[in-house]
Amino acid sequence: MRLWIGLSLSQLPLEVFSPNWCSDPGSVVLEQERVLALSPVARAAGIGRGMRRGGVLMLLPEARLYERDPAREAEALDAVALAMLQYTPQVALAEEATLLMDIGASLRLFGGIRALCARVRASLRALGFSAAVSCAPTARAAWLLARYGGHQQGQGGGRVPGRSLRMASLERRLDRLPVGLLPPARLYAAWFEGLGCERLGELRRLPRPGLQRRCGRELLDMLDAAYGLCPELFDWVAPPESFRARLELFHRIEQADLLLAGAGHLVLQLVGWLCARQLAVERITLLMEHERGRVAMPPTPLEIALAEPTWRDEHLMRLLRERLAKQELPAPVIGLALEALQVRAMAPPTESLFPEPGGTEEDRMRMLELLVARLGPENVLQALPQADYRPEVANEWVPVQQKVRPAERAARLPVDVASLPRPSWLLAKPIALLMRNHRPFYGSPLKVASTPERIEAGWWSETQTRDYFIAEGQDHTLYWIYRERIVGSGVDAEPRWYLHGLFG
Repeated sequence: MRLWIGLSLSQLPLEVFSPNWCSDPGSVVLEQERVLALSPVARAAGIGRGMRRGGVLMLLPEARLYERDPAREAEALDAVALAMLQYTPQVALAEEATLLMDIGASLRLFGGIRALCARVRASLRALGFSAAVSCAPTARAAWLLARYGGHQQGQGGGRVPGRSLRMASLERRLDRLPVGLLPPARLYAAWFEGLGCERLGELRRLPRPGLQRRCGRELLDMLDAAYGLCPELFDWVAPPESFRARLELFHRIEQADLLLAGAGHLVLQLVGWLCARQLAVERITLLMEHERGRVAMPPTPLEIALAEPTWRDEHLMRLLRERLAKQELPAPVIGLALEALQVRAMAPPTESLFPEPGGTEEDRMRMLELLVARLGPENVLQALPQADYRPEVANEWVPVQQKVRPAERAARLPVDVASLPRPSWLLAKPIALLMRNHRPFYGSPLKVASTPERIEAGWWSETQTRDYFIAEGQDHTLYWIYRERIVGSGVDAEPRWYLHGLFG
């Protein structure tokens, strides 16, 4: 079943220029000196669409006036379309700042139409836009319902939901829509008004040959497409080969943690791009841009390397929140840019029948990345074995973000090390043991419980000659102790014993 979602960003011009258009003192967008979009505050002051600049300033002297910028509006619409690719790869740009999404194959993945529409609305709010969301079995019907809801919002009528999942209910809903929603019919609005034809249902009952001669074929084609009587073709939004998104901030930001909302705007676009191209990101860079001109300075980069590739916005936002909370800005920030520097193919889901105990490998990597973001990479380390028998140098601690393949880790180990007993807790420095009755003593006399393991290595740096034993105390605790080998003979020829580790 094909099902379409229509998104009519009815307040797109206003939201591009002012993020607080609801509370700003009369935000107004002008096109050719006439009002194109206005905030509720401006509408309450008596300002209407089509009014000239002088009339706006007479009614509301403190009004904020913006000239329409089609380039910025197109850029904003492209950003929304890129973010919507995380829900379906079939997203198309339509007339009058409207997006169409074919979500028939995505319903089961996102838990049904209600859950999917809720997620779409949440993504739009995170991007800083409001839209009328509709759902219909045909694309043109979804467009009409979304435009009708957007028109009602623009008139202060509140959100008008449009959701028709069956053709029978869709026809009834479409029959009640005004004829003026169809762009080809607006040129003949006075003629339709003279005929008493105000709704699409009444338009369908008019003779088609005469309607085509009067209004052209485009009107009939659009009407047939809405009712599912003819097919439609679309140019789908194609994600770029590489990702780089930029956001111009509305104010100068002097605290790094206040940049999280703008960073979230860019992360949603990144997630849409990753899902569309079936990729996962391994390293991103957030560039914080400063003043331009004579006092220009290079952007401040904030690089995040992930231990495990991801395409989830929640995880990326947690890492950005932790890093931005500790970031110091050398100057106010006026813009943000996000780059995906390293990506790889999205890993398929696990093929195991039962889930891993204690969470998946992805969950463990996310926890480590969160610790790195909070504590710093120098405080979260992992063990890297070395090809050496000496316990003190048999391991090296490296940052957990350093990629160490299992084959590389195994190649560093001596061949027979897996068969040798090793304690779970190795002391940072061996402890010299007391001798009582010619036996090592550590809280109680220690009883040797194994044959010796001789380690004699390090001739190239620091030679070690030791005999290691597993010893047992009276409380049955197992210790890893060693005896220094006596080289030569002398008066003090008794060997010295040391505690080097404890078994779990």
